[in-house]
Amino acid sequence: MVAEPGGPEDQKPQSDEARSAFVPPAGVGRRTSVSEDDQPTSEFAIPTGLAAEPQGPGPASASGSGSASGSDTIGSAFAPPSTYSAQHAPPAFTPAHGSPMIRLTKEAPWQDRMRTMLRMPVAERPAPEPVQKHDEAGPAVPRVLDLTLRIGELLLAGGEGAEDVEAAMFAVTRSYGLDRCEPTVTFTLLSISHQPSLVDDPVTASRTVRRRGTDYTRLAAVFRLIDDITAEDVDVSLEEAYRRLAEIRRNRHPYSGWVLTLAGGGLAGAASVLVGGGALVFVVAAIGAMLGDRLAWLCAGRGLPEFYQFVVAAMPPAAMGVALTLTHWSDVRPSAVITGGLFALLPGRALVAGVQDGLTGYYITAAARLLEVMYLFIGIVVGVLLVLYMGLQLGAQLNPETRFVAHDRPVVQILASMALCLAFAILLQQDRSTVLAVTLNGGVAWVIYGAMARTGNISPVLATATAAGLVGLFGQLFSRYRYTSSLPFITAAIGPLLPGSATYFGLLGVAQGNVNAGLASLSTAVATALAIAIGVNLGSEISRLFMRVPGAVGGANRRAAKRTRGF
Repeated sequence: MVAEPGGPEDQKPQSDEARSAFVPPAGVGRRTSVSEDDQPTSEFAIPTGLAAEPQGPGPASASGSGSASGSDTIGSAFAPPSTYSAQHAPPAFTPAHGSPMIRLTKEAPWQDRMRTMLRMPVAERPAPEPVQKHDEAGPAVPRVLDLTLRIGELLLAGGEGAEDVEAAMFAVTRSYGLDRCEPTVTFTLLSISHQPSLVDDPVTASRTVRRRGTDYTRLAAVFRLIDDITAEDVDVSLEEAYRRLAEIRRNRHPYSGWVLTLAGGGLAGAASVLVGGGALVFVVAAIGAMLGDRLAWLCAGRGLPEFYQFVVAAMPPAAMGVALTLTHWSDVRPSAVITGGLFALLPGRALVAGVQDGLTGYYITAAARLLEVMYLFIGIVVGVLLVLYMGLQLGAQLNPETRFVAHDRPVVQILASMALCLAFAILLQQDRSTVLAVTLNGGVAWVIYGAMARTGNISPVLATATAAGLVGLFGQLFSRYRYTSSLPFITAAIGPLLPGSATYFGLLGVAQGNVNAGLASLSTAVATALAIAIGVNLGSEISRLFMRVPGAVGGANRRAAKRTRGF
């Protein structure tokens, strides 16, 4: 019997291997074929039964959304959620409109603008606006950094403060279009680092200051060069800047060595008259100071360190005072002669610069400068003590009780203070155009001091600090008017305020064995010196409070110089 096709025997498989593992078992209906679009394509697909919310107008949806319709497209992970409202936006670290923009006013001097930049966090500093032209390849980074270091070297060697040196270096690099530059200034080392971008290696250069010299004429010339570099209407190429810098280095000092010696004698003579001396005292003090200056020049020519130069320079004035005591001249005050010689040697310039660096946050440089002042002062002490001790052994009657306070010669003392400032300005090699201003500034300072200390019976230390504050205030105003450094208008003006008499009587007390009285007088001298330095810095800071200082749009407050809060 032959089975009919399509019977039960034909529907039964021949064996178990003939059936696929993916064939639905018996009793389970086969699903009809579905389209590929209905297959789940991702674990992030919307589950069945949940409708996607339509996308409103706004940011674009995710890229590669597949073949789904526009209403079913899944939004980007960076798109705001549907419940987001701009009016109730959560607080963010960075505002939606970005960080506040800092605009530097072009009317302010470059010193104030760059000082504001230095005291500003790095992330908030605006991009540089180059004022000097360069080729399409950009500025020559090594040459710009080398020029910046050479300018900083001249400023630091001339006695400029560390913050002002960094401001000058910052101004040069930004004027030539270098962003992300960080200058660093210490007592003897200058360095600057430039990072082109976050992925490029930084370029760092450094320079060591080995020789220091006081020449405020050269200092003013460097400031004029920086002012031209930072000016938009003056074209100073790198070659032109190098040429002008070489001319500044080659320039001779405005005053010769013998003129400086005569100025040192005039300074000592004026200081002796300031503390009560007469015409004869003026001549003797001047001769002693000039002898000390010539001996110091001789030691410098033989290569002796500066400490021994101060020891030798302090001995002739003290010897002249002891000699006058041994000759028993009643009309001459030996104390006035010795005090006048000390006025010509006290390192007031280095003291002011050291305290200023400390007050502005440059503690390493301040410590080094103050240590230099201490060594120079010890050199003066050693020279004077040697002579005083020898005079006491020879029978000189030096009386520490003869304190000289002259109440009946205000006009003479004012003229003597102005003559002292004039001689001091010549010793500092100042430009002739600044001598008159600093002379008047010193005369005003002495008038304020005399009115407070002698007429008003106020503490001499407080009177000194007040007078020094006015010196710093007027010095800053003069420097802003001339667009130059403030040192030529400040350093010589503090000459009449230096503690020469307190230093002498302290050394005399130590030489005579009265250590307590000597140390008390020396403590007064130290307090007076610190009052001068702090007063000068405070006057400079007060002057900037009334000036237009660049800041953020809307009138930001002036940032402090302190880097930390002390913890």
